[in-house]
Amino acid sequence: MNSMIRDQLADVKKHIPAHVTLIAVSKTKPIEALQEAYDAGQRHFGENKVQEMAEKEAALPEDIQWHLIGHLQTNKVKYIAEFVHCIHSLDSLKLAQEINKQAKKHDRIINCLLQFHIAQEETKFGLDLQEATSMLAGEAFKSLENIRIIGVMGMASFVEDENQIRHEFQTLKAIFDTLKVQFFSNQSVFKEVSMGMSGDYLQAIQEGSTMVRVGSSIFGIR
Repeated sequence: MNSMIRDQLADVKKHIPAHVTLIAVSKTKPIEALQEAYDAGQRHFGENKVQEMAEKEAALPEDIQWHLIGHLQTNKVKYIAEFVHCIHSLDSLKLAQEINKQAKKHDRIINCLLQFHIAQEETKFGLDLQEATSMLAGEAFKSLENIRIIGVMGMASFVEDENQIRHEFQTLKAIFDTLKVQFFSNQSVFKEVSMGMSGDYLQAIQEGSTMVRVGSSIFGIR
């Protein structure tokens, strides 16, 4: 077994409190690398691309919990609906309706996080608070019985400025708090704030993250 992955995984875990879920971001990594992390006790894995995730899911142990953390196109949902543990990138009613439809086919309820655009960069996907509020309040969304909104997700800007990163994390946590009060006050499942990656997960945890998505600190630089 590659002790580097095991050691780096253990090192990351030392910094993560018990209430925070570590998602090992395994995109572009070979199946052997995921197996090594699995053998070292890791069970949550995050992938960006649907096809890559489906191939890995078929080759790896069944008790892995797969997180789709990349942008998801509606026509790709069907390939992961049978097994995905959580979709982090729900950013439109159309996508929610498709996830619901595919989940129903497999008699499942799929966990989803609402993705918010908190970064300065224009390239990132995600909702703003107004869009999310009108979607959640709408009858079309309320009728979806096969998806479960368990929290929010966002990506901070790729910048050196720690204050800016902290501010963006604080923005996402504030959005979570607002939605919790407005729409999910009676739902204990709405509790996840997915933010923080290899470069900034420690700040993210300080600002209220409950899920961190760490890749290069575990598997090495791509």
